[in-house]
Amino acid sequence: MLLLLFSYTRSVWVKYYLAQSNQYGEFHRLVGELRLNNGEDFKEYFRVSRCQFDEILHRVSPRIKRINTQLRHLATGDSYHSLSYCFRVAWSTVSLIVPEVAKAIWEELVDVYMPLPKESDWQDIAEQFRVNRDFPNCIGAIDGKHVRIGTFSIMLLAVVNANLCFCIIDVGAYGRGSDGGTLRESAFGHAIQEGTLGVPPHAIIPGAEDLRPLPHTFVGDEAFPLRRHLMCPYPGRNLCRRRRMFNYRMSQARMVVEQAFGVLAARFRIYHRVMWLHPHNVEVCVKATCVLHNLLRRDAPTRPYRPRENRAPNPPLRYVLPSVIRQGANNSTAEAVRVREAYTTYFSFEAGGVHQHDPLS
Repeated sequence: MLLLLFSYTRSVWVKYYLAQSNQYGEFHRLVGELRLNNGEDFKEYFRVSRCQFDEILHRVSPRIKRINTQLRHLATGDSYHSLSYCFRVAWSTVSLIVPEVAKAIWEELVDVYMPLPKESDWQDIAEQFRVNRDFPNCIGAIDGKHVRIGTFSIMLLAVVNANLCFCIIDVGAYGRGSDGGTLRESAFGHAIQEGTLGVPPHAIIPGAEDLRPLPHTFVGDEAFPLRRHLMCPYPGRNLCRRRRMFNYRMSQARMVVEQAFGVLAARFRIYHRVMWLHPHNVEVCVKATCVLHNLLRRDAPTRPYRPRENRAPNPPLRYVLPSVIRQGANNSTAEAVRVREAYTTYFSFEAGGVHQHDPLS
């Protein structure tokens, strides 16, 4: 009797559909077939091309093999239970695969696709903003977004260059503070404050030699504090033309960070759902999507991402990744006010004006 009981319990230890994963799981059937076509279906399924998939696999494979399950999770936001049925892998296994692979993706790719910029890199970024966004000495657009997890959220603070790539990200602050508070408490904020980011020295703006050299600066919205290396728009509505022009040029430069978040959310639909995961696992998944975003931007820097699926249009970004709002006053230093006024003066000059784009003319 004991032998019969032991035999019975062993027979149901592995559920029947899990035991057939090698024959009927999505990886062994569907994914193999997707590799054989022209590649568009494969890219739609995983959000990366076959070559990009193989590159990621090559970098991550020494540490882990189950990259297909993780990429599908990031692409769709499907729950662990859904992925368990699709790939015929136990739920408990999926719950281990997802954070483990996300961590491996981040650690293996970050030094290649999101290295911490050096002074020469900041200078290249400033040139991109001058040429493409008409904002000289700008070294990045910064913004913070809420990533919904359970009944609350964590913060994603990001600096984006003119090519819509993430230069620096900071993930993990719990989302009840303002952008300014999140910045102040982040490693990036401390680096700005302590001068350890390798920001280039002040530089004279081409065509405005009469102005004193101006500091290189990030641009943010009104939720951020005005600082020497962080410009934000003038508040209020009844502004003079000079200040309205400055705000307009700021908005043109800042647009890249909203565009980057829009591409990120459209490509990785994990952001379209509440992530019912442990905060640490959410953090590593967010980091993985950001570094994968940079990898994909490298191969198609000017082509916008448009899913081919016949699905409903993407909801507005403010619903998918809500912005962080300003809470309380942002006290500015006198030096920061002088820097913003100098940029305002520059944009009022003939050299600083871009008349064909000037909405105030």
